[in-house]
Amino acid sequence: MSNSRRDFIKDSAKATAGLYVGAMGFSAKSYARIPGANDRVRVGVVGFSDRHRSSHIPCFMNHYKELNFDVVAVSDIWSKRREEGAATWKAKMGHDVVACRNNEEMYSKKLVDAVFLSTADFQHALHTVEAVNAGCDAYVEKPFAETMEDARAALKAVRASNKIVQIGSQRRSGANYFAAEEFIKSGKFGPITMVELTWNVNQPGRWRRPAAVAQLREEDTDWNRFLMNRPKEAFDPRKYLEFRLFWPYSSGLPGQWMSHQIDTVHWFSGLKHPRSVVANGGIYQWKDGRRNWDTITAVFDYGPADDPSKGFQVTFGSRMHNGDERPAEIYYSNGGELNLNTNKVSPVGGLTKRFADEMKIQPNLLPEVSLQNTEQVIASANTGGDKLTSNHVRNWMECVRSRKQPNAPVEAGYSHSIAIAMTTAASHTGMKATFDEKTQEVMVGGKSFKYGV
Repeated sequence: MSNSRRDFIKDSAKATAGLYVGAMGFSAKSYARIPGANDRVRVGVVGFSDRHRSSHIPCFMNHYKELNFDVVAVSDIWSKRREEGAATWKAKMGHDVVACRNNEEMYSKKLVDAVFLSTADFQHALHTVEAVNAGCDAYVEKPFAETMEDARAALKAVRASNKIVQIGSQRRSGANYFAAEEFIKSGKFGPITMVELTWNVNQPGRWRRPAAVAQLREEDTDWNRFLMNRPKEAFDPRKYLEFRLFWPYSSGLPGQWMSHQIDTVHWFSGLKHPRSVVANGGIYQWKDGRRNWDTITAVFDYGPADDPSKGFQVTFGSRMHNGDERPAEIYYSNGGELNLNTNKVSPVGGLTKRFADEMKIQPNLLPEVSLQNTEQVIASANTGGDKLTSNHVRNWMECVRSRKQPNAPVEAGYSHSIAIAMTTAASHTGMKATFDEKTQEVMVGGKSFKYGV
């Protein structure tokens, strides 16, 4: 376990005042030793969205004074949100904030050094390309990309830029997740045999924006700019504001929720993507015109590509019509389980003496171990709890200063994008999806899957 991660876990246990010392372990005084540390970092907002309002703003406000950051511009193609964004940030920062009609205008004015990207799911990757090409660091909401074409373009651009890009997979800034990673990678857990991921809610209005839909007029936005590289369709305020319900503007449940949970599988196992995916589901309850399913079960095979005898299964199940709003991630080995809801390792389900004796082998039971405690993950608009996201935003801000890689670098986003793209292919075709390492393409029936975008 690296010293920085030890510091992260140690510091998180001590944090009681709401301000979190991030994974890099910097104090305010240490910034004085970093070249350019006294220069204020000018931040722009790309997409004054619900996510930005509910999460980015309060998290940024926790740390901006100490780290000398400032918000100076808001870019949003809808005039209403553009004006609201500039006014909101003016009130927060105590100075005028420039309202830009689009990203091109903001970047051409050389206003910003870094940006928050919280636009529609399908736009994240291409907006990342714009940001780093404009010389900006970026905090990029997940999903990173919904298609492999977009994912490859963004990965290439970020790697060529040397810019600091943090993917909004905030579990990577959670002390309990660091402790889980250490326990699994230490070998104490034993080989992973299965992982169960679930995310169930009962929220009729989830991802719906009826009040905003009624206010949006085509002349007040830029529909063509919104579509980017998606097929040309007639203006539809629902697809603009409720994009999570409509492919190809979002994959829905895989991109929104699975992307968080499958990322921990990649992190803990060291594997970059599944070997194969099958999926099934449908729209069983909320028949409101949506295209994306309200219920899904996806089954993944993980393991080394060159050794099919090694590996484990992952299941992801999600429904939007019955649920207690408690996302769960449980890792299983022959010796027991690691449960990230209870933050405990336990011998539950492990090989007991009774059944081991029958086969004349040794029993295999894990010890009782408590992982570092933090807030439980909840199925709220923050999808990770305020503390997790605040830790994650701070880690990005610190890395903008230090130029070290953040907790969730672009490669993490690329990996979860592969899993999303494979799940989409399996869902849309009813067939098993695999991944071609050489071409970096999702394959179905021996052919590259065409996303219909």
